Amino acid sequence: MKVFVDSGRCQGHTLCSMIAPESFELSDIDGTSSPINEIVPPDQEAAVREAAHSCPEQAISIEE
Repeated sequence: MKVFVDSGRCQGHTLCSMIAPESFELSDIDGTSSPINEIVPPDQEAAVREAAHSCPEQAISIEE
């Protein structure tokens, strides 16, 4: 599975990095998120799905 963050929608709420810290990193400049790796390792898929579901801005998309 692949994960993407829409930088135009991300408002830096940081929920994704709290839920899936191995999969998302935050910008030091504005706090917005980006995936550490586009391809999600199988052991992190559940956390990434939860992060996408929890994003208040719906900025995270997943491609199976």
